[in-house]
Amino acid sequence: MLNKYLKLEQKGNIIAEYIWIDSEGGTRAKARTLPDKGATPKVEELPVWNFDGSSTGQAPGDNSDVYLRPVATFADPFRGSPNILVLAECWNADGTPNKFNYRHDCAKLMEAYADHEPWFGLEQEYTLLDLNNRPYGWPTNGFPAPQGPYYCGVGAGKVVQRDIVDSHYKACLYAGVKIAGTNAEVMPAQWEFQVGPCLGIEMGDHLWMARYLLSRISEDFGAKVSVHPKPIPGDWNGAGLHSNFSTKEMRVEGGMKHIEAAIKKLEARHNEHIAVYGEDNDKRLTGRHETGAIDKFTWGVADRGASVRIPRDVGAKGYGYFEDRRPASNADPYRITGIIMETCFGSLEN
Repeated sequence: MLNKYLKLEQKGNIIAEYIWIDSEGGTRAKARTLPDKGATPKVEELPVWNFDGSSTGQAPGDNSDVYLRPVATFADPFRGSPNILVLAECWNADGTPNKFNYRHDCAKLMEAYADHEPWFGLEQEYTLLDLNNRPYGWPTNGFPAPQGPYYCGVGAGKVVQRDIVDSHYKACLYAGVKIAGTNAEVMPAQWEFQVGPCLGIEMGDHLWMARYLLSRISEDFGAKVSVHPKPIPGDWNGAGLHSNFSTKEMRVEGGMKHIEAAIKKLEARHNEHIAVYGEDNDKRLTGRHETGAIDKFTWGVADRGASVRIPRDVGAKGYGYFEDRRPASNADPYRITGIIMETCFGSLEN
């Protein structure tokens, strides 16, 4: 039914879907018509727009206009070419970044320390729920068999909603999101996709766009996406946003000393990192189910129960990257990547 309308001519216009992050860490979007000038518009050519921030928890009712400043564009997999998706920052009417605009400070850190060529790769775990907030494939009045056959599983009874996962994968590739892969996770109805490697601020931009695409595609299938770090209490794995990081110094021979120095800096600011690594993370970081304890910092080679893991091959080579396993699945990638940069290289206020 929809296809016959999507094929209609747009008479010299394009549709630009403006996307932003609201006060609760979700995405919002609205579309506008722009003239088609024959080439994808550059970010700086796109108009600043606005929305009612009182309806998204981002402004009071008596001063409700919040402005959308475009920062990145992607191809639109829903409406097709020449239409675009526009990621935008939120700004207040007085010219200051909105309280929930975490990208602004992150971008300043990335620019200040750009000489280190920071690479990030984030692993987004999520759970697919039905409209009654029950994980897909779970018995109505009970629980599935214990964890074991579901991780990277194949076959009925092991995985569900692969159609959503594959649709999301293809949509990310079409849009230009740097999606690196996907797999079924340890808890049934739980999946993961990876984005990266991305340079600097690009990491947050691409992960947020991937999140938007997942929510939008799941909408088509009548499914909900949960990024709660412990969607089901009990003996089930939680959901994280494992964050891989390296600099040009870490990626060359002798890089291990830079990796270890960075990890020691992360240890010294453990509590500051936990504070921005996601809500309800205490329910996930228990020291069980492949996590470290929330009140203790640990690290090791190939240790998935540590706060920070150095991959086995990195330990063997002596250079590469490390994985911060503490961030929760609902954490903001701008806050994660920003505090890693600040901890490793220093605050801009100092």
